[in-house]
Amino acid sequence: MGMRLASILLVATAGWALVGCDQPTEVADPATEQAAVSSDGTAQTSAPAAYTIDWSSVTSGEKPADRSTYEYPFAIDSQNVLDYAEYFDMDAATAQHNLTISMAGNEALSKALDQLSETYVSHELTDGNEMTLVIHTTPDVAASTYDYVLSDDFAKGLVLPIVIQPDGKKGEVKTHGEMAE
Repeated sequence: MGMRLASILLVATAGWALVGCDQPTEVADPATEQAAVSSDGTAQTSAPAAYTIDWSSVTSGEKPADRSTYEYPFAIDSQNVLDYAEYFDMDAATAQHNLTISMAGNEALSKALDQLSETYVSHELTDGNEMTLVIHTTPDVAASTYDYVLSDDFAKGLVLPIVIQPDGKKGEVKTHGEMAE
């Protein structure tokens, strides 16, 4: 089972490593400032984030599907789903959903990367009841969130929440030898 799970995870994440970006980064209006209120009630201004994501250009135009009636590409009792559920300690329905999202999520990542360009640092998919794509960027990007509706036939209509975290965090990528251990 360990080799099968490693194969599943490798296939699910292989596409994520191959994403590139070739579009220029969108720059926010530097004249805009973000205001904060100090403890004494006076307004303080800080420099605005230099880059913001234009979610309207990321949208797929698809309508969200109903998860309870969605026809997933993996049977809920398939070995891949059961292995995923066991490995991540979750129910089979959540595993079926997350496995599908993880294999189709490259669509959302590539659209976000088209705008982030050199401000991109790393990304990760969270596992649990609500799989989320977290994109770590340099600190000069505005933090934001967006519910991306996948449009590819493989996961059409499923929603992948995206979180932009301007924390500069590099992911902990394991080498091939570390994955096998």
